[in-house]
Amino acid sequence: MMRLRLWQKNCELMLKIIAIGKKHEPWVATGIERYQKRLQRPWNIAWELLPHSPFDSNNARRDESERILSRCGADEFIVVLDERGKLLNSPALSRSLSQAFTSNRTPTFVIGGAYGVTDALRSRANLVWSLSPLVFPHQLVRLILVEQLYRAQEIAQGGKYHHE
Repeated sequence: MMRLRLWQKNCELMLKIIAIGKKHEPWVATGIERYQKRLQRPWNIAWELLPHSPFDSNNARRDESERILSRCGADEFIVVLDERGKLLNSPALSRSLSQAFTSNRTPTFVIGGAYGVTDALRSRANLVWSLSPLVFPHQLVRLILVEQLYRAQEIAQGGKYHHE
């Protein structure tokens, strides 16, 4: 098992989540808070919630994707969540995050809007990841993502949360 090596004791490893939509629903916020509190330093999550586009269909997809892309730096490891993406198990996600951190790249997770994201954003992504071939409500995806980030950290640090 690959363990995350920290080069400095007090360095902060930022995980960024960009999501289209309203603030977290109360039931989602409770779950997100639960897993974010479990994350151990130096891992830290920064949320950027962007409002839905006022447009419909393709125009909304283009507008939202452009706004997301404008918030992604060149040094970020972009992960777009999409049901047509690659299926990963939790250890594979943990390895991907560890590789991003050791390359000094900020993992940035993108949860697009109701119409998805453009091919341009998908092309910019370092990974297009599918939680499942099923489509989930965006609020639920936020909760699942944070739980998986906590699980990935536990795997990287050799914790007992994940069982194989």
